[in-house]
Parts: sequence; structure tokens; C-alpha cells
Amino acid sequence: MRQISSLLACLCLALPAAAQQPMTAAEFEAYATGKTLYFGQDGQSYGVEEYLPDRRVRWSFLDGQCKDGVWYEESGQICFVYDDRPAPQCWTFYRDGAGLRAVFENDPEATTLYEARQDDRPMLCYGPDLGV
Repeated sequence: MRQISSLLACLCLALPAAAQQPMTAAEFEAYATGKTLYFGQDGQSYGVEEYLPDRRVRWSFLDGQCKDGVWYEESGQICFVYDDRPAPQCWTFYRDGAGLRAVFENDPEATTLYEARQDDRPMLCYGPDLGV
């Protein structure tokens, strides 16, 4: 009985560490592809990203202005490059409860996002600015 209690205690201690393992590119792709994920920060809405086939993405800060890009794995991080911003923005994604937690690795002190909700419908993008 004592051995079983020790084993259970060890397993319980290991669970939080296992839950904090970063997602691999394959895990991230399987989770996100075909979904539109809404992210929040500090209880506020932050942005939305649509995950398309072939690791293509579309991002918006919820203002209707969308940025197309792609994502790829580099050194265990998920990096995004957008048409208007060629410098990679790399994140580490974790499964956190029912959703994702994303830590911006270019400056980990600056941004941690949480998945607020998800949808299987495309996000709203307005067309380019039209002049008169």
C-alpha cells in the first residue's frame, strides 16, 4: 500500500510538468488547422487568427484589417511571417485547460495570450481602403 501511495504522489507531481510541455508543430497543426481562434490578454480581447491549410494564416487585431501569412516550426517554436511584416514572430504554444496559451518568444516579458474562444467560420476581413 505504501508503494502505491508513493507512486500516486509521484504521478501527481509529474502531471503539472507534463501539462507545461510546449506543443510540437504537429500538435499545433492538428489543433489549429481549420479553426478561427480568438485570443485575449489580461482579460481583454487581443486578436483573432484563422488557421488555413498548408500552414497559412490570417490575423487581425479585431479591427477588420487582416494580415495574411504563414507559420513554420523553428527550434521548437511556432514562428509566423506576414505579408507586411517579414521578420519572424515566434511563439511557444501550450495546452492550457480547454484552450491554448501562447508566449511571445521574441520578448517573453511582453506578451502572453490565451485562447478565449474558437470558431469554425472564417473571420471578418474588410476590403482594402477605398478612396473617393
